This record gives sequence, C-alpha cells and structure tokens, in this order.
Amino acid sequence: MSDNQSNLSGSEINTSDATNDAATDQGRIFTEDPVPNWWKWIFMATIAFAPPYFFWFHNGAPGRTAAERYDTALAENLRLQFAEIGELSETRENVLKYLYEDSWLKVGRSVFKANCVSCHGSDGGGLAGPNLCDDSYKNIKEIGDILKVLQNGARGGAMPAWKAKLSPNELVLVASYVASLRGSNPATAKPAEGQVIDAWPPKPIEQESDTEVESE
Repeated sequence: MSDNQSNLSGSEINTSDATNDAATDQGRIFTEDPVPNWWKWIFMATIAFAPPYFFWFHNGAPGRTAAERYDTALAENLRLQFAEIGELSETRENVLKYLYEDSWLKVGRSVFKANCVSCHGSDGGGLAGPNLCDDSYKNIKEIGDILKVLQNGARGGAMPAWKAKLSPNELVLVASYVASLRGSNPATAKPAEGQVIDAWPPKPIEQESDTEVESE
C-alpha cells in the first residue's frame, strides 16, 4: 500500500470516527438534557384547564361568554347614559334633534352595531338589507319614517319590527344614526333601491341657539 493510500484510509477512518462521535454527543445531549419538568407541568395544566374553561364559558349558564358579557356591559352603559336625557318620546322631532347631536349619535351607532349590521353591513352599505347611505329609499319618504320602520318593520317582515326589542331611547337614537349615514361612503355598497327623496331638514333653530350659547 502506498503512502497516499495509507493517508486516505486514515482520513476516512478519522472522518467516520468524528461522525460517530458527533452522533454519540447528540444522543448524549438529548439524554442528559430532557424537557424540563416545569414545562411538562405547564403543558399538562393547560390540557387539564381546557375542558372546564370550555364548558364554563361556552357551554354553561347564560351570560358567561365574552359576547354576552359585552352585551351586558353595553346595556349597563346605555342605561347610565340614558339617565342623562330621561326617556325620549318616539317622535319625528327627536329623531331630527339627535341627528345633530354627535355625542348621542355615538350611542345610536352602538345600538346599530349590536343589532343591524347582519343585514345592513357595519358601515350601512347593505347586505341582505338595503344600502342606507345613498339618497334612495324603499319605505322612507321623510326622516320620521325611519322611526316608523324600526318600530313596525317593513316588507312583510323582511325588515323586522324592533319596538318590542329596543327601548324608546334606543329606537330614537338608532333612527338618528341611520339618518346620519345618508351621504356617507361605505367600503362596499349595494346599488340604489327605491326612490330618491328630499334631503333631511336642517338643524332646528332652537338647537342652533343652544349651540351658540354653549360655545359662548
């Protein structure tokens, strides 16, 4: 055997030994450093915690889910806010009045978000229900009709009646909010339906006077 062949054989032996040593070291690492016990306990605790959590929050008594607790908190917040204005009369005049009250429109928006988005979309552009943002309406001829449609429904139940489900304040303020959507630009809008109607009336004069007094 030549010197070159001897050196090559030695090199191959050394390489093989190094590979075996590396494999042995890797096995030793996994053997000597297993998963920590604290990690195992956390993992097992997570598995044990999951069934009670699911049954408590998703399959238990009413009022436990995050959505139900949010609705409860929202209703409580509305009651606190309504204490400031008392119980509103369900009138055209109030719908027009609160159309020009930005702070109360936010309350109307929360009622809309909780009850109306499945049919009209989150921004009023329309889904199963019509687009509320253009100038064409199926069942509305003037602003007071929005409240009537909310109260009594329309089109054979396609628009449900909300009089038994919402308080007078909620009905008035959500009617004002729906009126405020006119002329907005939803991300996705259904084509116009119905007839174009006149613009909403301007802010009542007495409100203009009150606004000027407050600003002074």
